[in-house]
Amino acid sequence: MKSVCLFFQVHQPFRHRRYRFFDIGNDHYYYDDYSNETIMRKVAEKSYLPTNKLLLNLADKLEGKFKVSFSITGLALEQFDLYAPEVIDSFKDLSKTGCIEFLSETYSHSLSSLKDKHIFKKQVKLHDEHIFALFGHRPRVFRNTEMIYSDEIGAQIAEMGYQGILTEGAKHILGWKSPNFMYVNAINPRLKVLMRNFKLSDDISFRFSNKDWSEFPLTAEKFVGWLESLDAKEEVINIFLSYESFGERQPKESGIFDFFENLAKKIVESPELKFATPSEVIEELQPVSAVNVPHAISWADEERDLTAWLGNNMQKEAFDKLYELRKRVEKCKNEEIIKDWNYLQVSDHFYYMSTKYYSHGTKSNQFNPFDTPYEAFINYMNVLSDFKIRLNSVVPENEVENEIASLHKIIDEKEKKIKKMEADIQRLRKGRKRKS
Repeated sequence: MKSVCLFFQVHQPFRHRRYRFFDIGNDHYYYDDYSNETIMRKVAEKSYLPTNKLLLNLADKLEGKFKVSFSITGLALEQFDLYAPEVIDSFKDLSKTGCIEFLSETYSHSLSSLKDKHIFKKQVKLHDEHIFALFGHRPRVFRNTEMIYSDEIGAQIAEMGYQGILTEGAKHILGWKSPNFMYVNAINPRLKVLMRNFKLSDDISFRFSNKDWSEFPLTAEKFVGWLESLDAKEEVINIFLSYESFGERQPKESGIFDFFENLAKKIVESPELKFATPSEVIEELQPVSAVNVPHAISWADEERDLTAWLGNNMQKEAFDKLYELRKRVEKCKNEEIIKDWNYLQVSDHFYYMSTKYYSHGTKSNQFNPFDTPYEAFINYMNVLSDFKIRLNSVVPENEVENEIASLHKIIDEKEKKIKKMEADIQRLRKGRKRKS
């Protein structure tokens, strides 16, 4: 019997407002609260809430036979708390069914695994603590940002104590091999590797409502038929999607919710298929071989590489400039600076700078707040410049900046005293006028 491993990614970034050059050093608030709230409410109402409701009904009706896993970023959880707390409540209801597994991930949906092992580990720990605080669940399986994976990253994940990792079943990695088996990390075989069946996943996520697709319309019967017709030796079918595929990318009017409900029921009814969480797959199946991934892969684009985030000089410069600050941030105790540091690391900022998708004025996606990748780069670097000024004020880079920081502190203290004295003078003047 083949296992169907169903996984959803849930992520929303804190988007920056238009941050001008003249804001640097004068205004330390970087976020577009209106856009962040508007987008979160829209996606929650169209996707997260109705899909969670459907999953809760399926967990009840299918009596524990329906299984699904999630990786929810810390930034998404923070935005739920701010703008849509009912989404967190719905995930808590789902977690009580016993049909849900929460996976580990980086708190900020960051690219830190490519840059700094210590920061990466810290991000993952922060994420897992948040998941445990909300849902009482300690993740055992890891899913990196954008499914980024290499042999070296996998070895670190194994050292951190995780049993398995989810990544992309990239053609140039697997060659003639199938993604429908379980593999192990080439450096540390203790780490099990589950690889996404990108064709079947994308049939739902991207092609479902495409009327020009040769398989349109996609029905639950047709999809289950594809699963059942796979080679009898294949053991696990990994269907990994962004959660926004339901209700947002594929709107309700397309029939995506009815399709998914029927699909879940037919998989449970099938004598050849069953649902399983990643942890269950890892416990039940034996790996067939190691998978060699010397260079990092992802689930993005045809290339399945890192060029969506680090493919041009703007992206690389912003990425390098950000992480040049990492050692000083480690010494920082200021909570606001640490929060902004986490928000600056989100991979979306670098994705907005991509020139791969930009042609004739088109944006890379509908939630991109910038008209061009160049505008995204300038905006990010302005924010980063201000952030560096703030960081220098508490953790100076050198002796000169230490002196400057001390002078700034003296000036700030004097300004506060002047404002207090001005307020006292105004109060005394008002008191005299009343007496006269």
